[in-house]
Amino acid sequence: MTILAAILTGIAAAVALVWLSRHVMIWKETHDGLLLVPDSPGPPDEPPTVSVLVAARNEAGCIEPCVRTMLDQDYPNFHLVVCNDRSTDDTAEIVEGIAREDDRLRLMNVRDLPAGWCGKNNAMQQGIATTDGEWICMLDADCRQVSHRTLSTAVQYAVDNHCDLLSVLPTLEMKTFWEYVVQPVASGVMMIWFHPDKVNDPARANAYANGAFILIRRETYEAIGTHEAVKDCLNEDMHMARLVKQAKLNLKVIRSEGLYLVRMYTSFREIFRGWSRIFFGTFGTLRRLTVSLTAVLVMGLVPYLIAALGVGLLAAGSRPTWAGWAMACSGGAAVALQLSSIFRYYRLLGSKSWLFWTYPIASLIVGAALVGSLTKLRRGATVVWKSTSYAKSS
Repeated sequence: MTILAAILTGIAAAVALVWLSRHVMIWKETHDGLLLVPDSPGPPDEPPTVSVLVAARNEAGCIEPCVRTMLDQDYPNFHLVVCNDRSTDDTAEIVEGIAREDDRLRLMNVRDLPAGWCGKNNAMQQGIATTDGEWICMLDADCRQVSHRTLSTAVQYAVDNHCDLLSVLPTLEMKTFWEYVVQPVASGVMMIWFHPDKVNDPARANAYANGAFILIRRETYEAIGTHEAVKDCLNEDMHMARLVKQAKLNLKVIRSEGLYLVRMYTSFREIFRGWSRIFFGTFGTLRRLTVSLTAVLVMGLVPYLIAALGVGLLAAGSRPTWAGWAMACSGGAAVALQLSSIFRYYRLLGSKSWLFWTYPIASLIVGAALVGSLTKLRRGATVVWKSTSYAKSS
């Protein structure tokens, strides 16, 4: 018992130290983190031409606010192309109606999906080929601008910092209980591998980009092989970022506040299936998925188990008593540091901080999504996205 108690106490203490480091990380991000806001500088005195592209497949429910808020941008030199990827709903009709009001908008209909291509990648490849902007801005159809200065501030930052690819991170729009519970924790898992400090360091191999808003120089896009180089990748944003980093080009990721919103999913089923796909497409290896799963479960659940075991031993009068006290105190300290860190993290994200207590529940759900991702590693597995089934790429 004494050896086991010592081991469990050590594990709980180590977890507590990790959560303490998260407090430091959150403090640093709050005070020193890169952040674009509506009153950030921009646009440049000589604004380069920007080709903005949105790939849309059956996005009738969100394409209008996406397009209209983009057209409302104050950037003086851009045009917008919506790549309608084989939609069977009213996506095309909605875009055509808006295009009749604003000649900066153009609809391009994608009729077929070539073998070996993912739908979004094919749509973007075809759409970008019809444009000539010095910069290419790729948006997701579920993005909604809440500032008319998003594009101006992003281009200014990219020019000032000599970026080759800039990814402006979104503010997550959440409305339901499960969105508030799961989305922040699932997003946090990405930071295990892709913390912005590491991504923005040219000396590190860490590469990350969020497809909700990517601004890339056309010459950079062509240098990395266009979407052709990532044609079969479900998470093409991550893989394009990797290619930029491998080419020794300047990759930057920056948080934003008050610029644009993304509501990724609306139901528990969508959340679970969506994040399972994202984890698989982003991590994609047994090692990374296993490490992520282990980290989620150890950081999220183990402190409670150790604290409960310690309290149980004390209640049962088991000896030596120091074992019970050591596990109860170390586990309790880890739990306290965990929940206080999550409270601050939720505030940083603009989520509902009072839901900090749901973190263990979210850890179980995210852990299950990671297990779902692991099952996709098996031979012959497929991933369904936007009503299209894709075989696992080699």
